[in-house]
Amino acid sequence: MAGFIREDAAFYSEGTICRAWFYRPESNTLDQRPCIVMAHGLGGTRDAGLEPYAELFAESGFCVLLFDYRHLGSSDGEPRQLISVKSQLEDWQAAVSYARRIRHVNPVRVALWGSSFSGGHVMVTAARDHAIAAFSAQCPMMDGLTASLNVLRYAGAVALARISALGVADEIGSRLGRKPIYIPLVAAPGQIGAMTTPDAEPGYRRLTPASWNNQMAARLVPVFSTYRPIKEAQNVKCPALIQVCNRDTVAPPDAAFATAEAMQGPVELKTYDMGHFDIYIDAGFRQSSQDQLEFFNRVLMNR
Repeated sequence: MAGFIREDAAFYSEGTICRAWFYRPESNTLDQRPCIVMAHGLGGTRDAGLEPYAELFAESGFCVLLFDYRHLGSSDGEPRQLISVKSQLEDWQAAVSYARRIRHVNPVRVALWGSSFSGGHVMVTAARDHAIAAFSAQCPMMDGLTASLNVLRYAGAVALARISALGVADEIGSRLGRKPIYIPLVAAPGQIGAMTTPDAEPGYRRLTPASWNNQMAARLVPVFSTYRPIKEAQNVKCPALIQVCNRDTVAPPDAAFATAEAMQGPVELKTYDMGHFDIYIDAGFRQSSQDQLEFFNRVLMNR
């Protein structure tokens, strides 16, 4: 494989700066290349296990734009650790618009890469922007209602009620100008947290740097179940790769299968006998990334 160059980049989303890394093949000079736009899942940042994917794609001849959402990681935005579906979808569209303007990028061959929470985001973005060339979604969260019922199943009604109450209090407080009420993104089973399956905390921490902030504003919790990317599946026209972990305890596999079935465009479905966080590392990474690379080569390089 050839080498790559990584440069700092930044773009505005609704007046706030999102920061990114832009990767391009080392041999790339005047020719425009396909570009893969990437961002992480719930509370994740660009330096939390996504660099190996971006590097593989860049070494294979693609440009890559890997960004942090507003309020998270290296990007601007106050309050910190705020996760808003509306804002993150705006960030995706702003990132795509920025990528299309980069001189190294072929603007008609911009694709999306998402994982977990952003696996739903990339599908919604593609459903709304029919100029997207393709997208890949690994262990995707395609239905907030199904995911919330899954939390009820593994954490219990009391735990769900407690974090929901904190979420309502945080939403009310935000309207009164108060500081956010935070809850952990991941915690051990039985503790308060957005994800408390047995594999959530150790799995997420295997991906994150020491600087990662294990918090999110609780106001997302009460509205999480209303975010249902599956409802927009029928509007997707571009080629899609859906990668499902059969033993996923965080993003229910059934919702991903149902989403793939509902899509109108050409969709490829891959399944893996592993848990939600296993796909990012070791054999899981090697298999998932190679499947993604084969997909992107086929649908982007030959167009």
